[in-house]
Amino acid sequence: MTATAPVTATRGRFVWHELMTPDPAAAQKFYRDVVGWTTSAWTGGVMDYTMWMAGETAIGGVMTLPAEAAAAGAPPHWLAYIEMPDVDTTIEQAVTLGAKVLLPARSVNEVGRFAVLADPQGAAFAVITNATPMPPESDPRPLEFSWHELNTTDLPGAISFYEQLFGWKKQSEFDMGDKGAYHMFGRDRFTYGGMMKKPADMTMPSHWLHYISVPDSADAAAERATKRGATLMLGPMEVPGGDRIAILTDPQGAMFAVQSKPAK
Repeated sequence: MTATAPVTATRGRFVWHELMTPDPAAAQKFYRDVVGWTTSAWTGGVMDYTMWMAGETAIGGVMTLPAEAAAAGAPPHWLAYIEMPDVDTTIEQAVTLGAKVLLPARSVNEVGRFAVLADPQGAAFAVITNATPMPPESDPRPLEFSWHELNTTDLPGAISFYEQLFGWKKQSEFDMGDKGAYHMFGRDRFTYGGMMKKPADMTMPSHWLHYISVPDSADAAAERATKRGATLMLGPMEVPGGDRIAILTDPQGAMFAVQSKPAK
């Protein structure tokens, strides 16, 4: 049985979300108009990298989809970074559990050490050990990423993999009828998202979908997005608990979702 890393204040937290796209400039305008983010150029390295800003807080980044990734068949996509105490130990454990290394560990001054992996079913994610201490965890605020959803070909296998690697626990479960169970996961009092078996008619491989909390409504955000060239894939619709969501593909082809709380 594979040993798991010790629980820490940062282990298993979603801390950064990165968009890899063929047209960063167009993507920046699109998400500014649809979500309400601003942007800030990162000056800590040699490559062009722009950060997404939720007010004064950097919550992610955007960069050009690397040519080698595009040549290997990677589409434009959002990638989530999950904080771990030691990236190299995490990689070793992940590989033992059946993961593949897509980008070997590397270190960047003032950023930290990170790597990109694919889980045993093929869904991509990143792990990072930040160079600076993380602030205390809090509930997602508007303009931040609020939910993380895994569509997978093997739900029990995926649950076991991520629980062993990140220490996530089952928070609750929702019965979707003939679509099976919707497994909600997190740590401590925080629920990070859900996992479900990929529908048979879904042609995409196993993947993570990341939801952005919009300050007005998912319906309005979806309308803004489609007017600017996005494709609406699902919704807008209400989900259990009363939130509204919509799933879209941006004009460059990256899938994302928007979420809003019920009006008070």
